[in-house]
Amino acid sequence: MLGGLAHRPAMPQIRPLPPELVNQIAAGEVIERPASVVKELVENSLDAGAARVEIDIEEGGARLIRVRDDGSGIAADELALAVASHATSKIASFADLERVATLGFRGEALPSIASVSRFALTSRPRAQDTAFRLEVDGGRAQAPRPAPHPPGSSVEVRDLFYNVPARRKFLRAERTEFGHIDELVKTLALARAQVEFRLGHNGRPVRLFKPARDEAAALARVAEVLGPDFPAQSLRVEQRAAGLALSGWVGLPTAARAQPDQQYFFVNGRMVRDRVVAHAVRQAYADVLFHGRHPAFVLFLELDPEAVDVNVHPAKHEVRFREARLVHDFLFRTLHEAIAGTRAGATAPQLAVAPPASASAPAQRSDPWRGQAPLRLGVREAPGDPYAALLGATQAAPAAASPAMPPQPQPQDGAPPPLGFALAQLAGIYILAENAEGLVLVDMHAAHERVTYEKLKAAQACDGIRSQLLLVPLVLAVSEREAAAAEEHAETLAALGLELDRSGPQQVTVRRMPALLDGADAAQLARDVLADLVAHGSSRRLEALQNELLSTMACHGSVRAHRRLTLPEMNALLREMEATERSGQCNHGRPTWTQLSVAELDRLFMRGR
Repeated sequence: MLGGLAHRPAMPQIRPLPPELVNQIAAGEVIERPASVVKELVENSLDAGAARVEIDIEEGGARLIRVRDDGSGIAADELALAVASHATSKIASFADLERVATLGFRGEALPSIASVSRFALTSRPRAQDTAFRLEVDGGRAQAPRPAPHPPGSSVEVRDLFYNVPARRKFLRAERTEFGHIDELVKTLALARAQVEFRLGHNGRPVRLFKPARDEAAALARVAEVLGPDFPAQSLRVEQRAAGLALSGWVGLPTAARAQPDQQYFFVNGRMVRDRVVAHAVRQAYADVLFHGRHPAFVLFLELDPEAVDVNVHPAKHEVRFREARLVHDFLFRTLHEAIAGTRAGATAPQLAVAPPASASAPAQRSDPWRGQAPLRLGVREAPGDPYAALLGATQAAPAAASPAMPPQPQPQDGAPPPLGFALAQLAGIYILAENAEGLVLVDMHAAHERVTYEKLKAAQACDGIRSQLLLVPLVLAVSEREAAAAEEHAETLAALGLELDRSGPQQVTVRRMPALLDGADAAQLARDVLADLVAHGSSRRLEALQNELLSTMACHGSVRAHRRLTLPEMNALLREMEATERSGQCNHGRPTWTQLSVAELDRLFMRGR
């Protein structure tokens, strides 16, 4: 026999797999660890309309997982079907599959779990006088028998993977496995705020989430999961458009985290991780986050079940939107506008201060400090401050100025503005001001940089994006999908100053570039934009690059450190900050101001002790 023709054994004949092996194979897709079992069982409880779910764990779930609920229960004659492969009450036709409104629907979770554990299901519908218990050992079910149980269901999963030793070896330490279960229960508690959840481990209570009856209680539950500081460092989001509804809370940029460990996104009540969602959120925060930081958020997206395909992943971690670009743009616009509405001195978009129509010239500097030319910042004091009602009539106005300090302008209603009035300058870097709460410290360069940057962006938007012809058109070899994207989005790209013509099946020609990006790598820019269009249906690279240049211009055009400012100039900058979008952070995501209350200052100096 020739060396290159090795002998190949004949393939065995085709035969159906035993049901037990089918379920064990399915278990390999559905059940990764004990937390996967808890997820499937609790989701079944929620689908059954449970108002209370109790979860008891022993040895991290390896020894016991027990889930009890007060849901609708399962009739005695249906218990055997509940542990049969692909038997479900949640879908009956392909039309139902296209409009899945439940968390579980495949009918494979219970038989898969039962095939790799010692399994027991006890259930009683409210219309049934007696509960029945069904036991399954390694996939072999016994006949149901009567058992005491209140209305609802209980599922016990003992000795997980006892008959699949190879899978059991992959289980981590008890603490690690329980940590995954704990995180899962917190996620489910966020998804269903009106349901009570109890979690215990080795006979010890660990979590109790009481049902939330209103938005305040729902936010309190969010605080239990994300920490007590989250409510004060977040924005409420609520928006409806184009058949989509988004609600929830997003963290302020100043509360960003080193890891993306507090990001919860739910689609029709289902926790998912989706590239479209992640990209939209990342773009919405692009202008305000410090490099490498991640926002915290709890967001709920509601849409027609027909508009989202949840039958993508066996464990249902992923979804596919039928109109991905619409969802992306809706999420981006909603979050972008919410974040843009924040201003220094305020924590919510509705607290924005409208800039007055006129401004007076700043006082001339009398000090001999050298530096930049005087700032073109007028002292802008609004006589009708919209913060007055929010601050309350009982709060005192700033203390009278000392003889050595120029008198401070006062609003007619006596309420101080959010950032108060300037007192002094520290180290040529920080502005010290007094407001109703206490002491305000402002990084003057960072603050003025943001103010200048937003003005440049507004001017650019008003003037439009100018483009310029390339001296020699640039021909690029691209993929067929990228060439098609260039042809489809030609008008949109032209409006952004980038003219791309499809000049072949796998070829595009770059003819114009935005004038602001003169000197940029045209080939790389075009490839990056086309890659975004193929992946997400849209691209913001042109805007991002232009904003980067505007940010650099703002940085160089802003007041420098060690530049002595007069009190009127400091007050003018404070008023500009109150009127400027995103002024709580500089262009690089660093905070521009901070607040120290009188109570905090008293604690520092141990007053009252």
